[in-house]
Amino acid sequence: MAVLSTREKLAILSDAAKYDASCASSGAPKRDSLKTRGIGSTEGMGICHAYAPDGRCISLLKILLTNFCIYDCAYCINRSSSNTRRARFSVEEVVRLTMAFYKRNYIEGLFLSSGVIRSPDETMAEIVEVARRLREEENFAGYIHLKTIPECSPELLEAAGYYADRLSINVELPTDEGVKRLAPEKRPETIRLSMASLRLKIEEKSEPTLKTRKRQRFAPGGQSTQMIVGADQTSDDGILRTSSRLYGSYQLRRVYYSAFSPIPDASSALPPKKPPLMREHRLYQADWLMRLYGFDQPEILSGKTDGMLDLDVDPKLAWALRNRGRFPVDVNRAEREALLRVPGLGTRAVQRIIETRPYRRLRLEDVGRICQSIARVRPFIVAAGWTPGMTLDAEGLRGKLAPAPRQLSLL
Repeated sequence: MAVLSTREKLAILSDAAKYDASCASSGAPKRDSLKTRGIGSTEGMGICHAYAPDGRCISLLKILLTNFCIYDCAYCINRSSSNTRRARFSVEEVVRLTMAFYKRNYIEGLFLSSGVIRSPDETMAEIVEVARRLREEENFAGYIHLKTIPECSPELLEAAGYYADRLSINVELPTDEGVKRLAPEKRPETIRLSMASLRLKIEEKSEPTLKTRKRQRFAPGGQSTQMIVGADQTSDDGILRTSSRLYGSYQLRRVYYSAFSPIPDASSALPPKKPPLMREHRLYQADWLMRLYGFDQPEILSGKTDGMLDLDVDPKLAWALRNRGRFPVDVNRAEREALLRVPGLGTRAVQRIIETRPYRRLRLEDVGRICQSIARVRPFIVAAGWTPGMTLDAEGLRGKLAPAPRQLSLL
């Protein structure tokens, strides 16, 4: 086999990493090189300041250690039976690349994942060694996100948390049945056990020690996971049900959704085409409703018989149109929880409304200056001098509020 240059390896392994969506860096603590006397920095709000057109963050050096893999997951481009070009970085190459890209201001951190070679422990040991050398030998204070392997030893998992800002363990698919059918070599119970162990370790390290009264540093950005959408027949309701359980059971910071992409020489068990990218987008919006807007998972799709999110309108607007009896909401009197359910009002807008109310009664014009689209908000609120009248009950309301169809780029 021909020896590949570093540039060729980078082209192969950065392309192979593009299917991993979980690369957000929010949750990392503030660090800077002035205090650490090292190289690199992170900001408390995260370092993901550039996004691809499909919403994926591209500010990190996001690569695989290798795309060789002993597993043969049907949906994965890097499966052992795939006829894809293979490459493998050494630990030294990843460290050198990260520092070179950082010093040129191309990136602000590293997202490192890998196919499994020889054994989970051997692969995870190399991933941890990359992080160790960056932290201890290069004094790198930037962001590090490591994708951990569920089958690895507890000692390696703990070492990864010591060096990384965030750890993630993929649940692969929304249901155990899907994993057993499309990735029979992986065990859903092992994945859940690793996530539970990681949660306990994060909670343990977050408590001040008796000796120093300080909290030990361990994955301060918490843990996240990712699941593939559209590779099996799981409905959006089933996907959100799984996400809700994961948030509750393992205290995850984020669940990421990655739309299935057809791969060459694919198994007949996989769908022949990818799901609409808008489906992935709607799942993220519904996820935000659960995490930030006080929605319980069952109510997001209550009243829907097919269990699928509406692709034409966002989940909050779709819910409001199915529950018009909950509206209009008086912006001068309503509780925060009720305001958060008004289409077009985000968390910041609601906070500004609540902060303004003690000093003046809000008119429709005032709300318009606070939110981004008063046209969307208007039918669902009562304000000083404004009531929607019969607008809320109009049959054509959905058509007026739904965005106009647009041609998506084919490039």
